[in-house]
Amino acid sequence: MKLLQQLVQLVSGNALAAVGAARLAVRPVASVHGRVVGHQPERARVRFEPRASALRLMRGTRIPAASALPLMVAVLFVWHGAAMSDDKLPAEQVRFFESKVRPLLAEQCWKCHGPKAQKGKLRLDSLGAMLAGGESGAALVVGKPDESLLMEAVRYESFEMPPGKKLSAEEIETLATWVKLGTPWPGSAGVAAPPAEKPKGFTDEDRQWWAFQPLRREAPPDFANDGAVATLARTWVKNDIDRFVLARLSDNTLSPSPEANRETLIRRLSFDLIGLPPSPQEVDAFVNDSAPNAYERLVDRLLDSPRYGERWARHWLDLVRYADSDGYRIDHYRPNAWRYRDYVIQSLNDDKPYDRFVQEQLAGDEMFPDNPEALTATGYLRHGIYEYNNRDVRGQWDIILNELTDTTGDVFLGLGMQCARCRDHKFDPILQRDYFRLRAFFEPLLLRDDQIALTAEQLQAAQAAAKGWEVQTAELRERLAKLEDPYRERGRREAIRRFPEDIQQMIGKPGLVSGKSLVAVQAADGANARTPREHQLAELAWRQVDFEYGRIDDKFKPQDKEAILALRRELAKFDEQRPPPLPVVYSASDVGPVAPPRVIPKKRIEVEPGFLTLLDEVSGKALTAGGAAGAATSALPLKPLSHSTGRRSALARWISRADNPLSTRVIVNRVWQFHFGRGLVANSSDFGRLGEPPTHPELLDWLTAQFLDCGWRMKPLHRLIVTSATYRQSTAHPQFADYMLIDPTNRWHWRADTRRLDAEQIRDAILAVTGRLEVGGTALAAGPASPDQDQNPRLAPRGSHNGGPGVSPDQPRRSIYTRVMRNARELLLISPVPFVTLIAQIGGEYLIRNTSSGRNSEAPPLRISFGLP
Repeated sequence: MKLLQQLVQLVSGNALAAVGAARLAVRPVASVHGRVVGHQPERARVRFEPRASALRLMRGTRIPAASALPLMVAVLFVWHGAAMSDDKLPAEQVRFFESKVRPLLAEQCWKCHGPKAQKGKLRLDSLGAMLAGGESGAALVVGKPDESLLMEAVRYESFEMPPGKKLSAEEIETLATWVKLGTPWPGSAGVAAPPAEKPKGFTDEDRQWWAFQPLRREAPPDFANDGAVATLARTWVKNDIDRFVLARLSDNTLSPSPEANRETLIRRLSFDLIGLPPSPQEVDAFVNDSAPNAYERLVDRLLDSPRYGERWARHWLDLVRYADSDGYRIDHYRPNAWRYRDYVIQSLNDDKPYDRFVQEQLAGDEMFPDNPEALTATGYLRHGIYEYNNRDVRGQWDIILNELTDTTGDVFLGLGMQCARCRDHKFDPILQRDYFRLRAFFEPLLLRDDQIALTAEQLQAAQAAAKGWEVQTAELRERLAKLEDPYRERGRREAIRRFPEDIQQMIGKPGLVSGKSLVAVQAADGANARTPREHQLAELAWRQVDFEYGRIDDKFKPQDKEAILALRRELAKFDEQRPPPLPVVYSASDVGPVAPPRVIPKKRIEVEPGFLTLLDEVSGKALTAGGAAGAATSALPLKPLSHSTGRRSALARWISRADNPLSTRVIVNRVWQFHFGRGLVANSSDFGRLGEPPTHPELLDWLTAQFLDCGWRMKPLHRLIVTSATYRQSTAHPQFADYMLIDPTNRWHWRADTRRLDAEQIRDAILAVTGRLEVGGTALAAGPASPDQDQNPRLAPRGSHNGGPGVSPDQPRRSIYTRVMRNARELLLISPVPFVTLIAQIGGEYLIRNTSSGRNSEAPPLRISFGLP
């Protein structure tokens, strides 16, 4: 009776009274993107949601009296529907379920959520299982489609189910109607069933997942016996990529677009390969080039340009989360991080084999100890965030290693390893111990800011050159040190006192001193020396001591300050004799030849470094030599060095193995993604079940095989992709409207997708066409450009250098060289708001009134940069 009274209040127009009666709770109003924007003011329209009612009312809403009775009956019907016994279900509901709902669920849902498979521990083949739900909770809220996870998933509002293709609007409405009716299901008692247990160990479905299978070297399709397709292939195919694409187009009754015009092709290539627009003169030269290999020569010229490395380095730097600052609140600048950025640019320009590129970043100090480039490459291990005043040293070190493990899984393996940190992965066949076996490779890591990127001979020469200055300034530096040292000691004591007692004790123990190895110190000092873990934590804590050293100028007493400044002025007189500073790199090494133990939290199980257990089973051999395949403590064939464990070398060699089914496919898919806007595998960093399978699996494997056969080199892969007819297609198609009904997302590549320029391309294009972009130490001319590489600043000689420390965004350097501060990004690169301001700054009247010679003689440079008529 009480419920009926509340319903009468609701439908009679007195919504406010009903709010009080039904104990409706105020909730924050969310934006259309689901982001909470806060409570609205008292007088604003506020959404209220009843805790026990399916109705949602806006404050002040009044329902017409004529609608009161039908609404009340409908609400009562929905409320009562779930309580109906099966034998009393109306015949209309039974027919609706059996003809519409059950066939839909069977066709679209039961393959992944039925008796044979329960992804996410969810079954959808009974009402009880739906009410019980899976790992994300109940799939249904009876009578409330807008609150049901099932409806959110099919509407693509949270999960996207089915993953391959969204249900039609009519199918979604069928499910919504069924939920509104109270989820009638003949033969079901409407009681939540216990969730199905996930089978122990790996299933056949796990082992057969496409990403874990060895590469298959299949021959490109041959259309000799397929008349119409064979005719099209003879006229359209440029290389074997097109044969794979054409086969899928034919399967889906599609045909490719015609080739784009030459103006479009040169702009597409230029922005793709070097990130800059072609000049009008370059466009004219290409359009009028009648040579049969004109397109191929253009591709080669762009790939040979140093601008290629600058463009493609951005893709890699974003993947490995490169920045020039620490992050967190203070966001300190990292003065030597830029050397890693320049290393990536140079490696790409040199077309360094990808396997070597991987090895240098993961273990350059171990595998190539005398190579300064390889030492610089270990900056990859240093891109994590760091909080300068975090006294929880253990917690911060744990975060640093976890983040490095997560990034390595994402970037090199295309697997979301972080999901297995707390338990076995919910969706993918990744065990918790697999996560910590991967992290164990990085367990002995030691962050270094003292390594010099010089060969032994170069370092010896630099030291010899510094001798004269050192002798001349020895007395001044000694006097200066006597004045500064008391302040340093005071800063050291203050910094150390802020740490917990155990960390203070670690700092006080002897560690690495004067180049001695940790083992040597331990042998000399016995139990008083630091363990490897203690040394890592002490070194991390010491960074806060260094921070205090950097602040001593603010703490000088007046009488000392004048004397110190006077000595510094005297010392500055010898600056001309002082050699340039040595190239210190932001790098890492191991703490020593002995690694700290890695224990799985809570389980107290110690693990050794190792690879994915499932891959051992799929390959039929243990990639982790020693012990049974998949054993938690299986030993690797490590080769410890005097200063290092050799663990990262083993990881680098495994990731760069030609028979690694993950790492090889991942990098090839990324290259395809950056050329087409979407990879053959749409989720380029997730080859697991939460991602999508490849649209063209045979093409992905064939491309990967070609990549490996060409020595893991990127440029031949680029050339193969961009010279294909698939890449050269127009965005228009004679049957565009019809084909959009068949393949609206263009997953089969029947045309070229229209793609937006990214923020860096826009900024660099504006600078380039106005002649202000500095390239190789000179401005990039906006006038005629010579096809001669040595005379064309766009394609400057290979010896040109444009690297160095990051600059502020107001400098006319390429965006890749601007300083990347995590908490203070350049607004143009993250927001369109400052766009007009930028135009005013770098173009002014020039952009509005000036003209450029050539084909577009009346077009201002702004139009040229965006390819406008």
